Amino acid sequence: MTFLINQNLDRERTYGDTERSVVSLSEYERAKAEIECWDGYCPSQLYSLATIAEELGVQKVFVKDESTRFGLASFKALGGSYAVSKVLERGSARDVDAKSFTVVCATDGNHGRSVAWGAQKFGCNCVIYVPAHVTERRVQEIASFGAKVVRLEGNYDEAVERAADDAEANGWEVVSDTSYEGYQEIPSWVMQGYTLMVEEAFSQLPESEWPTHIFIQGGVGGLAAAVCGHLWESYGSDRAIITVVEPVEADCLYQSAVAGVPASASGTLETIMGGLSCGEISSLAWKILSPGIDAFMTVSDDRVAPWMRRLAEGRGDDSPVVAGESGVTGLIGLEAVSQDGELREQLQLCDTSRILVFSTEGATDPETYKDIVGQDFESIATAL
Repeated sequence: MTFLINQNLDRERTYGDTERSVVSLSEYERAKAEIECWDGYCPSQLYSLATIAEELGVQKVFVKDESTRFGLASFKALGGSYAVSKVLERGSARDVDAKSFTVVCATDGNHGRSVAWGAQKFGCNCVIYVPAHVTERRVQEIASFGAKVVRLEGNYDEAVERAADDAEANGWEVVSDTSYEGYQEIPSWVMQGYTLMVEEAFSQLPESEWPTHIFIQGGVGGLAAAVCGHLWESYGSDRAIITVVEPVEADCLYQSAVAGVPASASGTLETIMGGLSCGEISSLAWKILSPGIDAFMTVSDDRVAPWMRRLAEGRGDDSPVVAGESGVTGLIGLEAVSQDGELREQLQLCDTSRILVFSTEGATDPETYKDIVGQDFESIATAL
C-alpha cells in the first residue's frame, strides 16, 4: 500500500471554465433529464453499513450499490450509453441515420457493455475491442447486446489504440471513457453520465448525514473526476475529502500525482480488479483530479476477495451487497487508512466521519463471482 497527500490540491480554488469543460452542473441537468427518461431507470440503493463503520472506527459507512443499474450490474451503464445517445443526437443534426452509424470502444468489460447496450437501445451498430484478460463470460455479455466483439492479445491500452485506428479507417465513432490529444468531447459526456450517481447518493441522505469523506476507484480517472468535479462545483471547499484508490499494479493516477503531470502506471497492470487495469490516465480527467483530489493511494489484490465475501455476508444488521472485484476498492482503501493512525490524522478521519464508497460493479461475471464468494449472486440478491 502506498499513500500520498496531493501536493497540487487547492481547496480554495474556484471551480472554473477549465473544470466545467469536463463536467458541470448545467450539463448534469441535461444528462439527468435524458437518463431519467430511460425505461428501467431508478436510483440505485444506498446502504448504511453500521457494523463495518463500528469496526473501522467511523460514524457511518455508506455504500452506493451499482449492481442493479439498468440490468448491466455496473455504474458504467450511466456513462457509455449516455455518450452514445449524445453522439447520435449530434449525428441526427447532420442527417446521419442511426442504422448506418457504428460506435466503437475498448473495454475491460463494463464500459463496453454500456456502449453495446446503448447502441442496441438507440439503434446503431457497435464494435467492442477487449484485451486478453477479459473473461469469455464478459465477452458473451457484451455480444448479447448485438455488438461485434474483437479480442486482442494485448492489454487495455493497446485495445484503446486499436479501436481508435480501426475507427479512423472505417469512419466509425469512438465512444471511449478515456481522453487523449484531440479527443475530449465524448469522454466528457461519459463522465457527465456518472455525475447522476453522485447526486443520487446525496439526495438519498439528510444533509446532516452527507459524507465527510469519499474513497473512489481510480482507473483512467473518469469516475473520480466526475465525483470530484460535481461536488467541487456544488459545494466548493466544503466538499467531502476525496481519496482515489488504485491497484498497486495499475497506479497511473498515483504516479501522476507523484510527478505532478500525467504519467504511466509503474506496474504490470495485472490485477484482480480488472476494471481498474489501466496504464494511462485520461488527460481530461486530470484537469479536475490534479487540483481537486485530496489524496491518492494504491492497494494490493489480497483484500479483494475478503471484502467481496464480507459484503455478501451482511454481518450484523448490515444489508448484504453483491460487489464485484473492482467494486470493493474504496472499502479496501478505507480499511487501510482506518488502521493507520498517521494516515487517519492526515485525512482527518475520526469517529464522527461519514464515509461514502461506490460499489461500482456487481457480479459482472457470475462464475468468477461464485468462485470468489462461494455462492451465487442470485441467492444474495434474493435475500435483500
